[in-house]
Amino acid sequence: MKKGGAVAALVLVILAALFIVNFKDVLDRFNPFITKEYVYVQINQSAEPDQGRFRYKLTGYNEESKEKKVNFTTSTELPNGTYLKVLAKGSYAQEWEKIKPEEVPKGIQW
Repeated sequence: MKKGGAVAALVLVILAALFIVNFKDVLDRFNPFITKEYVYVQINQSAEPDQGRFRYKLTGYNEESKEKKVNFTTSTELPNGTYLKVLAKGSYAQEWEKIKPEEVPKGIQW
């Protein structure tokens, strides 16, 4: 019986790890220990279709030029080269807005 419990525990650990990897933005959204910050991104790849929306998984930079990954969806596909200011909590994007290239902080290099 101890073997069955160990196998069940191992299966639960593997499933939890897969959930965390695949749904990190969902976990970040509700994690009270992660603070919100603005992340600046440039659309440099095509979006993935996602249930009638367009999903972006991009790497951007916060105001201190630290690299951050963000995930978000849009109702329309954004053209390559578009700059966005994303309010992010971990990899979860709460909101975003288009900005002009000169609005990107000076220390950020693409």
